[in-house]
Amino acid sequence: MLDIRCLCLDVDGVLTDGRLLMDDGGGVARRFHVRDGIAIEWFQKLGGTVVICSGKTSQAVSARARELGVQHVIQGSRDKLSDLRARLDELKLSLEQTAVIGDDLPDVPLLRHCGLPIAVRDAAEEVKQAAKLVTEAAGGHGAVREVVEYLLRSSGRWPEVLELYGIREGQPG
Repeated sequence: MLDIRCLCLDVDGVLTDGRLLMDDGGGVARRFHVRDGIAIEWFQKLGGTVVICSGKTSQAVSARARELGVQHVIQGSRDKLSDLRARLDELKLSLEQTAVIGDDLPDVPLLRHCGLPIAVRDAAEEVKQAAKLVTEAAGGHGAVREVVEYLLRSSGRWPEVLELYGIREGQPG
């Protein structure tokens, strides 16, 4: 059984499809998948910690994190591994208790040191090679939802999510 207590998420290419929409004024927009959001809420409701760790800084990311109740957001990171280690130390969690979902080269150091390294389907080949699990969904298309369900099923907690909606496991929807 997995002992994953923390889920660390990259933003562009994991929580989004990696494309940035820029308007004439230089403003940037990102698209987040609603199913990823609800899965993040489930993970936290069942006692898990979510950390968002991005090399970029974005008001949209801050707003999405607030909306989902994610309290641990690292933006503008130049060394994701050091930044995540520092945050985990504050939270009294270890890298071994952390699953990391990444898509590109800056995520590889995190993947090499965490308990469960995960790549999204459309990740760079080097990221997939560093991962123990590759999602069926692409980044920004429900990959986080897929991982959260996997983690909750692996830990035997999926029935608790179903119970939130009055569903018993094995019962037709």
